[in-house]
Amino acid sequence: MKQKAFFYSLLAVFAAAIVALDRWTKQLILAADAAGKLPSKSILGIFHLTHTENTGGAWSLFQGQLWLFILVMVLFVAVLAVLIWKKIITRPTELFCLAAILGGGIGNMIDRLASGSVTDMICFDFVDFPIFNVADIFITVGCAALVLCVLISDGKKKPRKDTANDTDG
Repeated sequence: MKQKAFFYSLLAVFAAAIVALDRWTKQLILAADAAGKLPSKSILGIFHLTHTENTGGAWSLFQGQLWLFILVMVLFVAVLAVLIWKKIITRPTELFCLAAILGGGIGNMIDRLASGSVTDMICFDFVDFPIFNVADIFITVGCAALVLCVLISDGKKKPRKDTANDTDG
């Protein structure tokens, strides 16, 4: 039981660290922009830093629909709690993916509740893609990794032979 409590504590610390990293990077961008010291150079020729406020989601979808983002977050946390409580999801890798998604979601929700918008700052130089933030990275990578984990683990499951329909005797 102590091992399980330690593991769930580790997941909580991981999610909290994501929130802290997201908040820190957003504060750095806001301070740099306010001081007029936002770097204009491309980093590694891949992305540059900028500052924008987004009242919607990716690609500015659902602009100004704060209630929708709050509803989705509340539903996600409720479903996550049920999945853990009912022991539907127990694999450590899947739980870490969910903790990453939760941490990113909380980071963006703090912005939405504080100002009605999310601070975005990372802009790719080589492709037309929405400007995003650290929380978005953890949400996206967490979702993609969770899908991979589920696909890989389901692929390893051996099909059960249904003995009730077995006509060989």
